[in-house]
Amino acid sequence: MTAKGNGVFVDGVLDVFRGRVSGERWRAPWASDPVASRGRLYDEGASPTRSGFQRDRDRVIHSAAFRRLKHKTQVFVYHEGDHYRTRLTHTIEVSQIARSLARALGLDEDLAEALALAHDLGHTPFGHTGEDALDACMKGFGGFDHNAQALRIVTRLERRYAGFDGLNLTWETLEGLVKHNGPLTDASGAPFGRYAAHGVPGAILEYDAVHNLELSTFASGEAQVAAIADDIAYDAADIDDGLRAGLFTLDDLRAIPFIAGLIDEVYALHPGLEAFRAAHELIRRVITRFVEDVIRESEKRLSALRPKSAQDIRDASDAVVAFSPAIAQADRDIKGFLFTYMYRHPRVMHVRAGADRVVADLFERFTGDPRLLPEEWREDLDVKDEARLRRRVADYIAGMTDSYALDAHRRLFDDTPELR
Repeated sequence: MTAKGNGVFVDGVLDVFRGRVSGERWRAPWASDPVASRGRLYDEGASPTRSGFQRDRDRVIHSAAFRRLKHKTQVFVYHEGDHYRTRLTHTIEVSQIARSLARALGLDEDLAEALALAHDLGHTPFGHTGEDALDACMKGFGGFDHNAQALRIVTRLERRYAGFDGLNLTWETLEGLVKHNGPLTDASGAPFGRYAAHGVPGAILEYDAVHNLELSTFASGEAQVAAIADDIAYDAADIDDGLRAGLFTLDDLRAIPFIAGLIDEVYALHPGLEAFRAAHELIRRVITRFVEDVIRESEKRLSALRPKSAQDIRDASDAVVAFSPAIAQADRDIKGFLFTYMYRHPRVMHVRAGADRVVADLFERFTGDPRLLPEEWREDLDVKDEARLRRRVADYIAGMTDSYALDAHRRLFDDTPELR
């Protein structure tokens, strides 16, 4: 590979090595440039000490929604112990992987980090169980979608600043938050991909009407990096947490060819290694192989596309940051294994059933008697407008931590499930 150190294509080959070993930050022509940002909905002027994307990152970190991630779980609720991932620890892991990928690909690390830190802000208590329960409660009233909820949080529900609601993030951060998994509509505006069946959530369409996020295009390379970092962190963390919880063993994981090869590698290098150390060595290798694969595959796609700007990434016909076919299959195999052995494990299903009941009970009680909502949540609420009432209650419950939701249920009901 020709390496000129200038971050451009030379003889049809992408120079991706500048700064990779030294740690020097190199910005490629296809990186999002904070100086050329499309700005914020409410103009605030530039900061003398931070780029626009750095300010976005900092605003996310200092938000109330970010702090609440500490007590929101993914698969296990907090009773399982302190060693399992929460939304916050998962988010930190995603951020680390996203920065590494962004650095290797010449993208803006600060934007990638801001998106990684913000990607889970819209999640409910009790992981995906809470989201499913709220979606069922909101059936016929727009449903519930955690990506749309994240947008609501950063554009409306956070109320910290004197001049506006939300965090007033840059266009690039909002675009990436909404489109990190790909376009939401086709060129004609018809719902696309995961939204083809039920339509694009109203919260996204409402905001897009006043601040066009170009829903029919891909997001920036930084947003794509944050999305795939989420996949990598999820796979590794859930394998780790599942092993810790005794839901499956290293031998069970040999059913996944990719993982079996890594386990063999660990024991070939370290015969007789204790199981808990072997598990850690496995997780290290999963993350490393996935990250290295993304860099290689993305280099190929960038070389083929030859983008000259961040907009070229958005206008591409396919994602630029991706797994190779072999690792994409390994990712599917891991997720298939985890679905059976972890997400549908009887112990986890028992917890899911109890969590579903907690969310459904709270929703019914608060919509039935809005006076039970805190005073700030009753502000400007027209209880005769059922759609608005339901959305307000959904916003309130979605912001709860696991422990807060359980405490609220205990205050309002005589029988609260034991989620253990």
